[in-house]
Amino acid sequence: MTHPSLLSLDEALSRIKSAVQPITGNERIVLNAALGRTLAEEILSPVDVPAHTNSAMDGYAVIGSDLPTEGRVSLNVIGTSSAGHPFDGKLQPGQTVRIMTGAMLPQGADTVIMQEQVERDGEIAHIGTGHKPGQHVRHAGEDLATGQPVLKPGRKLTPADLGSLASLGFGEVSVKRRLRVAFFSTGDELRSIGEPLAEGEIYDSNRYTLHAMLTRLGIELVDMGVIRDRREAIKQAFLDAAAIADTVITSGGASVGEADYISETLAKLGQVDFWKIAIKPGKPLAFGTVGGTLFFGLPGNPVSAMVTFYQIVQPALLQQMGQNDTTPLRLRVPCTTDLKKRPGRTEFQRGMLQQDQNGNLTVSSSGAQGSHILSSMSRANCFIVLPAESAGVRAGEQVEVQPFSELI
Repeated sequence: MTHPSLLSLDEALSRIKSAVQPITGNERIVLNAALGRTLAEEILSPVDVPAHTNSAMDGYAVIGSDLPTEGRVSLNVIGTSSAGHPFDGKLQPGQTVRIMTGAMLPQGADTVIMQEQVERDGEIAHIGTGHKPGQHVRHAGEDLATGQPVLKPGRKLTPADLGSLASLGFGEVSVKRRLRVAFFSTGDELRSIGEPLAEGEIYDSNRYTLHAMLTRLGIELVDMGVIRDRREAIKQAFLDAAAIADTVITSGGASVGEADYISETLAKLGQVDFWKIAIKPGKPLAFGTVGGTLFFGLPGNPVSAMVTFYQIVQPALLQQMGQNDTTPLRLRVPCTTDLKKRPGRTEFQRGMLQQDQNGNLTVSSSGAQGSHILSSMSRANCFIVLPAESAGVRAGEQVEVQPFSELI
């Protein structure tokens, strides 16, 4: 059961979904540049696919009524049809045409016999029983008919999509413009890579993980570096970020008690709520708008920042990008290790999804689960999702997993 003072993950997602609007603005780009972009128009097929009825096999094109019901039939071979070089003529009863895969079916033919099932003797082809009229034929428009919808707006374009568009003759496509996200870290203890570390200081890793996670989404990035814990510096950073971006993301200072001047600054610049969400890791989250720009404040612990990004921020960014499908796949598989957990919060533990010797999927813990331990996140390839009411898992029990591949 979720603690009453904590906001459930579903409620947080619902509130964010209601607040997020897709960005406006489209651009027309060449097909080779469209991978991963969000389609902004409905694509209707301008032609039949296949464009003509053709053979699915190397073999012989025949008239179905010539097929024998017993014994075998002997047909005269009167020509050849290959891809790009169709047979010029009409098939008559008692005749056949040698045909290659993808070649246009000759006029009058309606069936193809695989070459392995034909005995050839000079210009005579002998065909036995066991064949059906219409077999091994791809009909014009079988895949797509002229005017049929091919792709809907809001689809993230895949390699197969680009191949389909190319097969229809599209050299360009209309897509949503790239979402622009500005991000920075806050904290006096943080240093950028290359700077010397004084006692008590650490290198900022969150900007690098954020940069990588945002890059995988095809987002235009503005990395604003590390902002010191100074009211004026924080205020100016928020003003600068909101002026140039669709969304601002920060890490550190997501809890009101951590740095009161952050909440004070945000209250003056926009409308921001500080939430405690019933998940682990990643309980603190700030969400709202700054100067009309969407804002997410992530916790400072590295794993907490990644969990809240994947579970909360990324679906919102995909919605902003105009994508329709923002829900990643989850699977149920047996867990091979014991997992510790207390009831009260949904936990996203780091796991390793793999195949056992029988080819079945299993999952195990990737190591220590502290919110500061990034190494176990690096070893993992999935989240093990344990519901709020769970009090732990025994080895052999089924658990729900969310593969990292589904998050990109």
